[in-house]
Amino acid sequence: PQGYCLEEAFGATLLANEPKASYRVTHDPADGVKDADIVYTDTWTSMGQEQEKAKRQAAFTGFQINETLMAQAPAHAVVMHCLPAYRGSEITHDMVEKHAAVIFEEAENRLHFQRSLLNVLMGEGGL
Repeated sequence: PQGYCLEEAFGATLLANEPKASYRVTHDPADGVKDADIVYTDTWTSMGQEQEKAKRQAAFTGFQINETLMAQAPAHAVVMHCLPAYRGSEITHDMVEKHAAVIFEEAENRLHFQRSLLNVLMGEGGL
């Protein structure tokens, strides 16, 4: 939604490091998913933002990943979520269940990365 876009500096850094990369910003969820291979969401209110919960829920209304939105995406599109998922908020229960294999594989991969990071910081490869 308006006011929650990537910062312009991100786009400049992306294009400076990857000249063949491209991205576009849209404020229309259906337009955003129409050519998507992956539809990604996160919780609308992260830790430390609890005081903004009502404001964020109002701003993100219409951006929920649900059957209606995914009907606008290609049939092969998958849903990803970095968890925790607040079913009924940013994503519906049925979308979590339908795409659970991908969602939980992502969570497992994050676990392995975090374990490796701890090993580097606390173990043999420490700083």
